Amino acid sequence: MRKFLLLALMLGAAHSAQAADMPDLPVLRGAIPEGLTSQVNWQGFYIGAQAGYGSSDTKFKGSNSDMTASLLANTLVGNEMSVASWPLSFTNQSGHSEAYGGFVGYNSQWDDVVIGLEMSYVHGKFGGASSGAMSRYSLLSDNNYHSVTSRASSSISISDVGTFRARAGYAFGNFLPYAFGGLALGQADIVRTASVSDFVTAGPGSTTPANLLGRQLGGTIEDGKYSHLIYGYTAGLGFDMAIVGGLFLRGEWEYIRFTSQVDTSINTVRAGLGYKF
Repeated sequence: MRKFLLLALMLGAAHSAQAADMPDLPVLRGAIPEGLTSQVNWQGFYIGAQAGYGSSDTKFKGSNSDMTASLLANTLVGNEMSVASWPLSFTNQSGHSEAYGGFVGYNSQWDDVVIGLEMSYVHGKFGGASSGAMSRYSLLSDNNYHSVTSRASSSISISDVGTFRARAGYAFGNFLPYAFGGLALGQADIVRTASVSDFVTAGPGSTTPANLLGRQLGGTIEDGKYSHLIYGYTAGLGFDMAIVGGLFLRGEWEYIRFTSQVDTSINTVRAGLGYKF
């Protein structure tokens, strides 16, 4: 009898301890206890492909004044007419292009907060071209009239863009909206030209020989940089949506700004398909 009572007391103590360690669960049939709902695991490495459409806006700085100044260094026209500072009428240009590429990254997850690092690549054709010209007529210290025309052109073509960004998101079930920002690198062809022509005619008191008058003088200079590495920054918004297993869909908007001799801004909207390992 004592052994039976002792066994009953031990079983009762074990049942009480187990009940104390377990949370209160709903008693309704079919109810899901809070905290036991399934959660998508975003942590780990992932890779994917993407495609979309983008637009670019190019802003051409001044009139290639550095090249014009080099062309007219230590000349009468350059010194007295300040040709390098003339405000040539460059116009900003816009363009559109399809884009495609891929991405790879790593996520760390704390409850519903997801933070990660990512590299993204797109190939397209972004950029533009513009030119400007201005003419002035002046009597200079050599007692001759100079009819000077300054021309300049600039173009940029960006074919490959890579971004290295940090991103942060908040998971809502299988839906992960996020924001990101970071460094942008691009491969571009940048071509700039500058030319100056000077038509000289005799002025009052001119001592210039007649054979040197009535002639078109001047020159042209070109600066071409091909497959040139340019730098900038990136920022944007997007979302990942888990489908099944490690597969997820992506939608994203990205803004990129390159600050080089020709400033270029690129906006792209992309869709992608990725896999998280």
